Amino acid sequence: MKNRDEYLVALRPEIPGMLIHEKMSSEERFQNQTLRPIVKLQNDLLIEVFRNYIRKHKNVFHGLTAPKRIDYIENAVNRDQKFRNSLKGIIIGQFTLAEYETYIQNSSALNKRMMNLVRERLISNIQLLERRTVEL
Repeated sequence: MKNRDEYLVALRPEIPGMLIHEKMSSEERFQNQTLRPIVKLQNDLLIEVFRNYIRKHKNVFHGLTAPKRIDYIENAVNRDQKFRNSLKGIIIGQFTLAEYETYIQNSSALNKRMMNLVRERLISNIQLLERRTVEL
């Protein structure tokens, strides 16, 4: 029977063209081997969590211009500590035990990388954050 770590790693999508080489820093290696696949796996959940964030903040997002929407995403991810902690939990919950041990060694730098990936993923999926129309 497989253990939790084996299941978690098996769930992760492969990212074509992802480079891992000897000269990479340990943070960059962790980002490419662990964070990127997890963020990609959690994409749909991250988008839905952000949709909920928009609703809880009175749908202000939907009245903004495209550049202001990007600023809104950046501010939410970078400055709203409660929301940021929620996003971190979505990612950290997918770590294996060994990855978590690596993470706690340098959580500050890895949190920054993690939030950059999440922010970029939300921005690249900005069209999915449009208001949904109710189908009759």
